Amino acid sequence: MDVNPAPEATDGAPTRRRLLTTLAAGAGAAALPALAGCTTATSGTTGTAAAQPTGSPSGSTSPGTADRDAAPGAMQLFDDPDFNFQALFALGAAGEGATEVGETLTAVNAVNQAGVNNQSYTETFRSWGDRLAEQAQGAGEDDEPQTQGFRALRSSAYYEQALYFVLGSAEPDHEQRLYQAGRDSFDTFARTLTPPAVTATLPYGDARMPLWFFRPEGATGRRPTVILTNGSDGQNVDMWTYGVAEALRRDWNALVYDGPGQGQLLFVDGVPFTPRWERVVTPIVDWLTARDDVNPDRIALTGFSLGGVLAPRAAAFERRLAAVVAGPGVVAPWNAFPSEIREVLAPTKEETNRIWNDEAAPDIPKSDYFTLNKRFEPYDAAVMRQARQGELFTDFWTPARVLVDMDISKVAGRIQCPALVVDFEDDQFFPGQARTLYDLIRSDKDYVEMTRAQGAQLHCSPMAPQYYCETVFDWLQQKVRG
Repeated sequence: MDVNPAPEATDGAPTRRRLLTTLAAGAGAAALPALAGCTTATSGTTGTAAAQPTGSPSGSTSPGTADRDAAPGAMQLFDDPDFNFQALFALGAAGEGATEVGETLTAVNAVNQAGVNNQSYTETFRSWGDRLAEQAQGAGEDDEPQTQGFRALRSSAYYEQALYFVLGSAEPDHEQRLYQAGRDSFDTFARTLTPPAVTATLPYGDARMPLWFFRPEGATGRRPTVILTNGSDGQNVDMWTYGVAEALRRDWNALVYDGPGQGQLLFVDGVPFTPRWERVVTPIVDWLTARDDVNPDRIALTGFSLGGVLAPRAAAFERRLAAVVAGPGVVAPWNAFPSEIREVLAPTKEETNRIWNDEAAPDIPKSDYFTLNKRFEPYDAAVMRQARQGELFTDFWTPARVLVDMDISKVAGRIQCPALVVDFEDDQFFPGQARTLYDLIRSDKDYVEMTRAQGAQLHCSPMAPQYYCETVFDWLQQKVRG
């Protein structure tokens, strides 16, 4: 599954005309995949809360967007499938206390009444984050720390909802502020647990990677530990729902972290993704093996969403891992982009950026800037800086080359530990890649599909996090804990 990073230009330029036609019509931008934090893209506007619903100009579902039939009936919170997909995660997280069903549905109703767009979505969920953060911070001496903590956890989840769409709002420069608000709430939650999460930082270049180490209450001795790797759009609150809570119930330790392209390293330090994820995981394993409450022979690594390519990459080089999980399995993130976007990438940086800035970008509607900026932001800090000014990025080459280099087709066969590859029926971003990864792995391996019949369809099973965790940890119990 090798990627062709630089297709040759043709004299007649049919590729260029197709590119311009597609992008000018909005289809190319709207078709961009989520590539990780379990959120998809939309061509929303920066207008007032009364603006009309957004989507592709024709009003039809774009090629990269989930089929509406994949989220039928009560699963359709918004007519726009992109906003709907994001909101399903908020609703699904209620099972672990990361959100509340009533709070989520009240927010959804408010967005629908105001008019569904980036602005109304951001404003509504930010207000819920503010409300619960204030309640958590204002707790008195007689208030239970559990109440304070879980209000802070829900606050973090609602800030995450707002954070995703803020670059398409009227205040894109509030991105770091929204991230920090969610981070502060998550830190409050982590401190209120029994026992409190252990926090630390590890060096990564000139930056420091933050990590949160969760331990079961009352546990003693060395225990199995799972390292939970997020994707690009999700925040650490997601990892509570998709791993930490389940790990603690099973008497496992759980470690959550921000690597390059994620959380603090992206939004504050401006450090983009690296294809060499083993350089991220190895110092974490070093840190864990030095602890007297970690069994060094029972350390597992999971990758969620885009983490489905990061974790297998790390496992191909870090030999101390007892098991690896890819959910979903991903081999080549660049291949998930529509061909019209990939065809911009030429053999050289100069030619690539000339095509982008002279032939493509001038015809892209400003309403599509959000989609493009959001998709490329984690791979180049320059994209983030321009996006926060409401501008479209001008260097296409740099983030595209990072995406190309994330292809693990040539190294997946080096994985030696047991591997679980998860696939999602109706996955709208990486269809077929899970099976490809499974076929490339040569070690002890298993493959499982989350299906519509289980209510676990769509990328990352937004409505079935408990079923996802049960499946993953049942497998980890067998392979790691024995």
